[in-house]
Amino acid sequence: MAVEGSRRHGRGFWLVAYTFAVTIAFSSAPAPLYVLYQAKDGFGSFTVTLVFAAYAVGVIASLFLAGHISDWAGRRRVLVPAVLINVVAAVIFLAWSSVPALLVARFVSGISIGMLTATATAHLAELHLAARPGASRTRADLVATAANLGGIGLGPLVAGLLAQYAGDPLHVPYLVFQALMLIGAIAVTLVPETVEVARVKYRPQRVSVPRAARGRFFAAGAAALAQFAVFGLFTSLAPAFLANVLHQHSHALAGAVSFAVFAAGAISQILLARAGLRRQLGLGLGLLVAGIVVFTAGVQVPSLALFLVGGVLAGGGAGAAFKGSVSIVLSLAPPEGRGEALAGLFLAAYVGLAIPVVALGLATQLVSLRVALAGFAVLLLAILAVVGRRLFATT
Repeated sequence: MAVEGSRRHGRGFWLVAYTFAVTIAFSSAPAPLYVLYQAKDGFGSFTVTLVFAAYAVGVIASLFLAGHISDWAGRRRVLVPAVLINVVAAVIFLAWSSVPALLVARFVSGISIGMLTATATAHLAELHLAARPGASRTRADLVATAANLGGIGLGPLVAGLLAQYAGDPLHVPYLVFQALMLIGAIAVTLVPETVEVARVKYRPQRVSVPRAARGRFFAAGAAALAQFAVFGLFTSLAPAFLANVLHQHSHALAGAVSFAVFAAGAISQILLARAGLRRQLGLGLGLLVAGIVVFTAGVQVPSLALFLVGGVLAGGGAGAAFKGSVSIVLSLAPPEGRGEALAGLFLAAYVGLAIPVVALGLATQLVSLRVALAGFAVLLLAILAVVGRRLFATT
């Protein structure tokens, strides 16, 4: 019976990983399609930023209000509704294409992702522990962060290819992801529950880590904020840089650029899976800084090659450093508070995803894309300098 239980948890681990990846992928799928909406309705980069911000606001609100409730309500009871909410977002995309509809659809999608990220990450860790008692947590951490970053990268790639070659680009990508998510929602119902459901009084999100470890927790959160600011750039305004500065109008290329950035993040996690935390953070932050400098130079020159190389370097660095942040938080949180602590980390990450990119979008209304990106880069490098010092003081 114990062996069969381990097998069920092992199968469940991969079903949750699949569902996590395809749902996250849908959340980033609209990135290469924004230029089509712009051409159809005649709006500019700032509106794209607002649509992206609606998603980030949805994520932040959901993380604060619901990202932690799986700790007592159960992982499956949160995961299944989270996936189905994103299916509803796909329905909105399919039914309407006006700016108000885009804002609503992205906000709804954000609600789903806020519920999903911390819950799926905690569920993967617990399923791994049940399937492989006494084993290192490295596999669970790696799969969780790869599903997250890999999913974000796959979404634009698949949507861009479908938009370029399948026809009906504002409908087919959503139909494909809708089907994949429905399969995932059904799959999660077959996965073992890993939390003992309890009746507790509801309260909004709070950080649940030992008081003595909070400095380290907040350092990890600050690092995640800076990393996701770079990711936010490549899931919102990068297609605008490609089209308006680098004169590249291919939807497939726009999707491939986003994919390359996030794939680099996932690959760096695999390559550094067994590296010590200090080395992981050092290489990650170093690559991230180098990447920011290179892709900013690529826009200034302009050079598509430099933009791509810089994006890959930044993505690889952010991925490695983010895995380190997740590992730090999981090591600090008590078992009964993993979901809540991870929700706090993702809350910081999605603040980073939203605020700097919205500021960049506002800046493009006042100055050129080149000047705005240069200011964005300087701000990020300053943040990373402070974050890096604090992280290495606590590792």
